[in-house]
Amino acid sequence: MTGAGLVEPLLTWYRRNSRTLPWREPSATPWAILTSEIMLQQTPVVRVLPVYGAWLSRWPSPADLASAPAGDAVRMWGKLGYPRRALRLHECARVLVERHGGAVPDDLEELLALPGVGAYTAAAVATFAFGQRHPVVDTNVRRVVARAVSGQGEAGPPSTTRDHAAVAALLPAEPAVAVEFSIALMELGALVCTARGPHCGECPLTGRCAWRVAGSPPYRGPAVAPQRFAGTDRQVRGRLLDVVRGSSRPVRRADLDLAWSEPIQRQRALDTLIVDGLIDPLPDGRFALPGHH
Repeated sequence: MTGAGLVEPLLTWYRRNSRTLPWREPSATPWAILTSEIMLQQTPVVRVLPVYGAWLSRWPSPADLASAPAGDAVRMWGKLGYPRRALRLHECARVLVERHGGAVPDDLEELLALPGVGAYTAAAVATFAFGQRHPVVDTNVRRVVARAVSGQGEAGPPSTTRDHAAVAALLPAEPAVAVEFSIALMELGALVCTARGPHCGECPLTGRCAWRVAGSPPYRGPAVAPQRFAGTDRQVRGRLLDVVRGSSRPVRRADLDLAWSEPIQRQRALDTLIVDGLIDPLPDGRFALPGHH
């Protein structure tokens, strides 16, 4: 299927079925959109919404966040996971104040130079905050394109060059239409063309989808290994950080020992939290969030 064959049915579907999300509102600032994109990395919308609202109520501009201790950002991040994102967003706010007058830049290269902003996030902010025409490729978009265009049941391992080229070839020429088309691709992958149970009967592309036309053959390409969580260092890091984040004062090592029984893994996880700047070791042997000594 060509891009022209996707645009009209997909946009018609999107305008009737899209979710109302705060970062899609016309009133959403570039800072709000940047915040949402970093929070949404590997995190479901339902978990992001309450933290997003509280975060922007407290820090509605980069200057507001930059003036707060980094530990406040880590605590506010709560259970979103991958808490280094909180530190990167805090550092990003400081850079925006120091180098960009407290505003989010609209230039793609300047966005890429911000802490914690990679190729996807830069393209998403340039597109959704500033109305520019860029391929915005997340997991949902890759899956829709793999099925509808390539006739594959799954997208397989990511390839930035290949994935961006595939999506760029589908984008409408008019930037405003390309922006809406990009959001619609994401929405279709999130709500209908899902990974485990695609709702093909509800899909606006069913009659044109290369995978459906081929009879929905099973995917036989290279697989992406599933990520386990239970028992990993990531789980231990989360347990330890919960102890520190949940206390109004520095915690003792004995408090951390209660969070995970295996001492070698517990110490390894603690060491990485310290290296990442998420926990500060204090001279008296206690531990605190950065800036909360």
